[in-house]
Amino acid sequence: ELEIRANQLARHLRDLGAGPETIVALALDRSFELVVAILGVLKCGAAYLPLDPEYPADRLAFMLGDSGARHVVATTDIAERLEAPIAGRPVVLLDDPATLETLAGLPAMAMTDGERTAPLRPANLAYMIYTSGSTGIPKGVVVAQGNVTNLFAATRASFGFGPDDSSTLFHSYAFDFSVWEIWSALLHGGRLIVVPDDVRRSPPALLDLLARERVSHLSQTPSAFYGLMDAIHDAPHLAAGLVLRRVVFGGEALELKRLAPWYDHDATAGAVLINLYGITETTVHVTHLTLDRELSASATANHVGAPLPNYQAYVLDASLSPVPIGVTGELYIAGSGLARGYGGRSGLTSERFVA
Repeated sequence: ELEIRANQLARHLRDLGAGPETIVALALDRSFELVVAILGVLKCGAAYLPLDPEYPADRLAFMLGDSGARHVVATTDIAERLEAPIAGRPVVLLDDPATLETLAGLPAMAMTDGERTAPLRPANLAYMIYTSGSTGIPKGVVVAQGNVTNLFAATRASFGFGPDDSSTLFHSYAFDFSVWEIWSALLHGGRLIVVPDDVRRSPPALLDLLARERVSHLSQTPSAFYGLMDAIHDAPHLAAGLVLRRVVFGGEALELKRLAPWYDHDATAGAVLINLYGITETTVHVTHLTLDRELSASATANHVGAPLPNYQAYVLDASLSPVPIGVTGELYIAGSGLARGYGGRSGLTSERFVA
């Protein structure tokens, strides 16, 4: 069903002019339709720009204008809420009866290059995600299709993704951690559980979902995970149903000593905890470190581990020379995970991204 609906949406977007090197904005809540829309955009060859409906209107308007997105995919209620930011652009309403009728009449099989507006290649854009704007103006990071497949080529063997796994889409799709969550499931035949907003905000409700849906792979920011550990302590009867195999951390510094309770519970001690570090500009994750009870108990700082396969990490000084062990420097990343740069900011890209 997911395949059919995504293929039909892809053809509809193609008929509107979307294709390789064009950007389609998505303004959707956490839902099945969100996953359909992401797949539909990618299948027609375009890149998706996630618009979190909770963002301020002026930020959304800036992202739309700065990215050059030609179309917006939304539902009726969100389109009405975001009327000002999306004004002036064609909007595909996924729940509109006329749209549903159009989509139902389109072929269900996967698109070919001959049907797209141009051939789709690994170097073409997959998504554009904006940074937080800590330097003053948010920057749109453009990531290629091949970057995402490289990430999973580099991690597939060690993480063991497969068709028997269930993963959660816990984070906002405007946060690149979602790329890891979505494709760790869908690229490997696994099951993706879209976590509702109210469950995301309630550690006990999340614990119940993890047990009920038999989730095997969970992605968490450390702050969310600390709350989940408290819920496990308070509701051991729910924790008894967990079948977690791996929990990966990202997005924040991890306080390793706070993980001690995890290893003390029978239902969680068998799950492997992995600290991942990366930024949007390097396609989600760059380094990894498998944790254990001893490291967590003895660590005095956050540890990010070693580079993933296909990546290289260097700590350099101001003259770009390697610094000795124990000397502070800047972290430089190389390899096939580097993004194409910042959209529309060639000067800043040339400063930050070195071929």
